[in-house]
Amino acid sequence: MQQNKAIGLLSIPVLVAALGYFVDIYDLLLFGMIRNTSLASLGLDGDNAVKVGLEIMSVQMYGLLIGGIFWGILGDKKGRLSVLFGSILLYSVANIVNGFVHTVQQYEICRFIAGIGLAGELGAGITLVSELISKEKRGIATSLVAGIGLTGAIVAYFISQAFDWRICFYIGGGLGLMLLALRISVFESGMYTKIQHSDVRKGDFFMFFTKKSRMKKYILSILIGLPTWYVIGLLIQVSDKFGKEFGIEEKIMPGKAVMFAYVAISIADVLIGLVSQALKSRKKALYIFYAITIVGIVLYFKQQHGTAGNMYLICALMGFGTGFWALFVTMAAEHFGTNLRATAATTVPNMVRGSLPIIISLFTALQHKWGFSFIDAGAITGVVVMVISTVAVFLTEETFGKDLNFIEN
Repeated sequence: MQQNKAIGLLSIPVLVAALGYFVDIYDLLLFGMIRNTSLASLGLDGDNAVKVGLEIMSVQMYGLLIGGIFWGILGDKKGRLSVLFGSILLYSVANIVNGFVHTVQQYEICRFIAGIGLAGELGAGITLVSELISKEKRGIATSLVAGIGLTGAIVAYFISQAFDWRICFYIGGGLGLMLLALRISVFESGMYTKIQHSDVRKGDFFMFFTKKSRMKKYILSILIGLPTWYVIGLLIQVSDKFGKEFGIEEKIMPGKAVMFAYVAISIADVLIGLVSQALKSRKKALYIFYAITIVGIVLYFKQQHGTAGNMYLICALMGFGTGFWALFVTMAAEHFGTNLRATAATTVPNMVRGSLPIIISLFTALQHKWGFSFIDAGAITGVVVMVISTVAVFLTEETFGKDLNFIEN
């Protein structure tokens, strides 16, 4: 079925995209919440568990990086719906299998395959919604997708507290398979069907690098999102280790820190769409949320001898500040023509996720090569990330209200 007219904010495609992202986030963040218990059952604890946990997380991010390119190209060559079906099937099966692992190597393989599957969900959903919703309401619609979807982290936390870690993976896989039934009712975007059978080059990843202006837009789109995974992937996922270094006597639970952060992120992701709409600007909204992120990071590194409660509140504040995920993915979609839009919207967020191993490598090198403490290395890494991203926002072009009915040559 083809749809050419703009649809409403609460239409089936918006709802299904939001639910798809809900399952995506549940599965993406589940490992961080059950990391300690799952690795303990495999015989790992203490610093060794932290080290292996970061390695598994990095392997998952590599899967996301590879999957982002694969699904993005497929979304432009075969349609947005092909990604929505294929990606959720792959990561649902991978998560079910993940519940049966007994070695670190098996764990890594499952997280890698799940990462490939998880890579396609948000980009394809945002692309489809962006092309179906009117340009006046586009930012609000994509923010709703992310705001609803991000509550998957909250559900993942409570499920991780109630069930064995293996059962948590089975539940994630089962939710994904159930969502496939809803996908049948979703139709393809009219913008895409107009070029689907034409001779226009579609999904050519290398086109991002064949023209200087296009390459600049693509690289800047990626750099804008770096603070999200610095905050989530390092400061919050490893908040238990940072808590010890800060001298916090109470035990910090990373899963609880992630849950607090994502409650705030889900609220912020909806709010930033409204802020962008009110200001008639994507960039101005980003500057505001960057400022909140910076305040949160500063408070994070000033909580020596603090309390667990303060840690969770600060994680929520940092989460709120980084609640621009939907906005920056929407900007990636708005920057590029219909024949490259899915590739851009799918690869850009996964390039950001894939940057986590680089961020972790910088963090590690600052400690082991240059002799900085655990805390100082984390703070310096944050300064580097925020400077790079702020400059990227300054250099990128405004996309608010942009007509998306064009192609890349």
